[in-house]
Amino acid sequence: MTIAPLLSPGTKIFAVAPMIDWTDRHCRFFHRRLSSRALLYTEMVVADAIIHGHRDRLLGFSPEEHPVALQLGGSDPGKLSEAVRIAADYGYDEINLNVGCPSDRVQSGTFGACLMREPETVAACVAAMTKVASVPVTVKCRIGVDDQAPEAVLPDFLARMVAAGADAIWIHARKAWLQGLSPKENRDIPPLDYDLVYRMKRENPKVFLGINGGIDTLDRAVGHLEVMDGVMLGRASYHNATLLTEVDEKIYGEPARAPDWDAVRDTMIAYADRVMGSGGRLNHVTRHMIGLFQGFAGARRYRQILSDATKPAAGPEIIAEAFAAVDIAGGPKVMPETRQPSAI
Repeated sequence: MTIAPLLSPGTKIFAVAPMIDWTDRHCRFFHRRLSSRALLYTEMVVADAIIHGHRDRLLGFSPEEHPVALQLGGSDPGKLSEAVRIAADYGYDEINLNVGCPSDRVQSGTFGACLMREPETVAACVAAMTKVASVPVTVKCRIGVDDQAPEAVLPDFLARMVAAGADAIWIHARKAWLQGLSPKENRDIPPLDYDLVYRMKRENPKVFLGINGGIDTLDRAVGHLEVMDGVMLGRASYHNATLLTEVDEKIYGEPARAPDWDAVRDTMIAYADRVMGSGGRLNHVTRHMIGLFQGFAGARRYRQILSDATKPAAGPEIIAEAFAAVDIAGGPKVMPETRQPSAI
């Protein structure tokens, strides 16, 4: 399945944001069990790592994950172009350039949010990537960094990206403060400016623009889609993965149907068995499942059982044990808590 025909203004896309150390291939396989339509993103992968590193480990994924986008980090047009060429053999549905991550480690490599100060460099990167890409090339950015005035910086940045050939732009509706705030603080201290992002959409009706930041429920996601083409949830969809079971209905208009929890359980057991058989660890899979069943009776016991996945004798059968601890038929009893509101 390809998302290429979908990245056009007027279409509505729900995406799970790229999150470092979280949205790996095991996480994406699990999320796909909950929604067949959500667009999934990889963690950010640095172009240099793809060129010089273990490509199958960095880029390999299960066919069941489609539609899935690869997020790249870098600021060298030549290296990014080469990374796109290499990734082409793996069959991703989209290539995304990270211009939003505020971490010190990313800044030291001269990519991520600090590139908001160098729009001409980003434009050169996008142009180089689009020349060799056979799938959409997109950008994920902030509204600005540090002392920049977003109302001046963002319109110019978007215009440069569109001129360079970007097929879509995802906007995290917060500034990033590269000095004085940690990456975690950058997720919730800088104020959200949805109105500015909305204005960008009104002023660019022919450009696919998506919004990210502070969106913690599907109802709020639906509200954003009244204006925007795409909506992206990060930590809310990770810590409360059950909300993904309603994406196909509420976002894409598919008929309502109850999740087949038995199928989810059995598929994840079989998947965990394959991962362990190929040398992986059980908790590489189960750590991404902790956020399921938030608010259900038995959810605490579910989490306790899954935490045993780190024990040497643990096997995939603990997934069945964990599911059995939950009163699934009773549904959620309380509104789940959203622990962290947005992705980088």
